Amino acid sequence: MMKWLLPSGVIVITCLLCTLTFANSTVFEFSVDRPMDEVYDNVYKSLEDARLYVVFEPDIGKNLSGFADRWGDQYNRNRLTAIRSMVFCNGWYANQVSNLDSRMLAFCPLHLTLIEKDGRTTALFARPTVIAADSPAREILAELEHEVIAAIKKGMSQLNH
Repeated sequence: MMKWLLPSGVIVITCLLCTLTFANSTVFEFSVDRPMDEVYDNVYKSLEDARLYVVFEPDIGKNLSGFADRWGDQYNRNRLTAIRSMVFCNGWYANQVSNLDSRMLAFCPLHLTLIEKDGRTTALFARPTVIAADSPAREILAELEHEVIAAIKKGMSQLNH
């Protein structure tokens, strides 16, 4: 019986560690099998509905495309078909973070990046809680992180219905 318990225990521990690593990964990723032009407006609206107001919308892919000739074979080696970002903020959260740890205002404003490849769009969001692990503002940043991730998931998941 002990022969079976040891391998089973190792498998369970490995699965738990993988789960913890995913939950604490530096960058949150969420993908849908839809092109950017079908995803972007839904994510924008979902952020705004969550009172995370978009203040700037750089089209990074378009900006980089101007360097295609100059960079030659070093340009877009991943063959991404679109790269866009949304820069957003919520004044209440900014104030709360400032009250607790003004250094964490480095997150104000926040941003997410959407990338597209082969008709699949992925949202990328750097998790504030990773950097703020020892900050007095970690709890409020965790709440904000949760709000942002929920808005991303909501905006992108609506496309699957």
